[in-house]
Amino acid sequence: MPVVVVANPKGGVGKSTLSTNVAGYYASRGHKVMLGDADRQQSSHLWLNLRPPQAREIQHWALDDDKIARPPKGVSHVVLDTPAGLHGSQFKGVLKAASKVLVPLQPSIFDIYATRAFLDELAESKRAGKLDVGLVGMRVDGRTISADKLKEFVEGLDLPVLGYLRNTQNYIHLAARGLTLFDVAPGRVATDLEQWQGICQWLDS
Repeated sequence: MPVVVVANPKGGVGKSTLSTNVAGYYASRGHKVMLGDADRQQSSHLWLNLRPPQAREIQHWALDDDKIARPPKGVSHVVLDTPAGLHGSQFKGVLKAASKVLVPLQPSIFDIYATRAFLDELAESKRAGKLDVGLVGMRVDGRTISADKLKEFVEGLDLPVLGYLRNTQNYIHLAARGLTLFDVAPGRVATDLEQWQGICQWLDS
């Protein structure tokens, strides 16, 4: 069973946006999906409560005192949204459950340095060789110098860059309704779906 952990110790990098849309993608493929939220802000859990009954079902994965419990039978795919400052026993518990780690980062020097330290810690973990790790640039405007710096940084890593997602109100408007890019007519979000192609291929691999 794939367990996709969305993680970066830097706050505000788009972990919940990425987590909910990954869950939405899996659900659109007909999978039985659970979405867990280890973040105290519970943004992904709040999003699930906003999700309309006619949308494809995504179950809530309840976490007890930051402990990662085994999902119930019948679930085929799990997505876990993690908190800022992930470290220590919680970090180890999350990695123990993971089969894939998706790392979002934004084009800022603060995000780049925080992500560099996190990737180093990830590489030193006992499960490093068993995890499939991918990077996603979030809120990227390709016309800016900061975007160029981000691409320069990720190209120096021995990790796949799955895509660069633009800064668009589509994510905000859909999240407010408990929806994802994969819940609406493709023509409405065609540009964004195109940017997700590499991520979707990685999720299915």
